[in-house]
Amino acid sequence: MGSFFKAFFPYLVTAFCSPFFMPKAVLSVDFDSARNAMVEDQIKRRGIRDKVVLQALLRVPRHLFVEPGFLSRAYSDSALPIKENQTISQPYIVALMTQSAMLNADDRVLEIGTGSAYQAAVLARLCRRLYSIERHPALLKDAEDRFKKLGLVNITTQPGDGSLGWPEQAPFERIMVTAAAADVPETLLGQLGEGGIMIVPVGLDENDQRLLKVRKGETDIETEDLGATRFVPLIAGPPGP
Repeated sequence: MGSFFKAFFPYLVTAFCSPFFMPKAVLSVDFDSARNAMVEDQIKRRGIRDKVVLQALLRVPRHLFVEPGFLSRAYSDSALPIKENQTISQPYIVALMTQSAMLNADDRVLEIGTGSAYQAAVLARLCRRLYSIERHPALLKDAEDRFKKLGLVNITTQPGDGSLGWPEQAPFERIMVTAAAADVPETLLGQLGEGGIMIVPVGLDENDQRLLKVRKGETDIETEDLGATRFVPLIAGPPGP
């Protein structure tokens, strides 16, 4: 081995072993292991016990929903930035919101804020039909591409103002809001069917937000506080230029 090759051999090995040069099969094994560890260490150990939810999390490849520069952190215990100053939620929060929604296989679900589409991909494996609204066209385009790649055909998307809901498709058995509102949105509550459940973060101060589970009864509304959380704000109106 020549002196020049010896000097640069370590750098060549490092480059070849990067995610950009490694064979897809190797990357798949690594991501599968990371996903299994995520469910075991971050989710099950923190009290998520619904087997159907855990299976959905194992089946959805979170690394397909993060930006390329964050691939190495795709299964980390944290939210990550995506386009349009938005985030992909922490895996545990996705699991908590999904379990708390108590989904049934026949449910029609409304999601406010498609975002990275990771939460949507998890929900779609647990319900009959998912309707998802996103105000940022670029995010929605990426989301639709991911749904197609994963073969998720029970998702209907729409660009627009999520605070208005989707009245043409109401009522919904479940509503999942992935942005923080000032209070429980009355418009969305009106689109929730009797006996339905809404999961919504409330609080405009990101350091003082609570994740709420809202159940709509025949004559009353029951609210359960699921704990502190941090989401980007729910913004009314179309996106700016």
